Amino acid sequence: LLLFCFFAVFAAIENLNGKWTGLLKTDQGDEYSLLYNFKIDGDQLTGTAKTPKGDMPINDGKITGDTFTFNVIVNDMEIDHEGKFYGDSVGVNISLGDARSHATLKRAQ
Repeated sequence: LLLFCFFAVFAAIENLNGKWTGLLKTDQGDEYSLLYNFKIDGDQLTGTAKTPKGDMPINDGKITGDTFTFNVIVNDMEIDHEGKFYGDSVGVNISLGDARSHATLKRAQ
């Protein structure tokens, strides 16, 4: 039974593959469009994140169950991401230093 649960979660997280979009709203009232192209390989998460500097690689991506972590480096700043996959959406917490924000991603059409 435990083995079945493991494979069921692994199969579900495979559906994270592909493009996801969202809108990040900061406490200061700024809004930023988000676009990620996730690629799953076992327990590794790779892909790209669209930034004002262009598409940047996803670094140090790790998957544990239905949660994941990674970072993106823009202008020598490491932006940390912690996310959870819900099947039809992704919740992601984004951190840059002490600043933290939350966004919900939907599959891109």
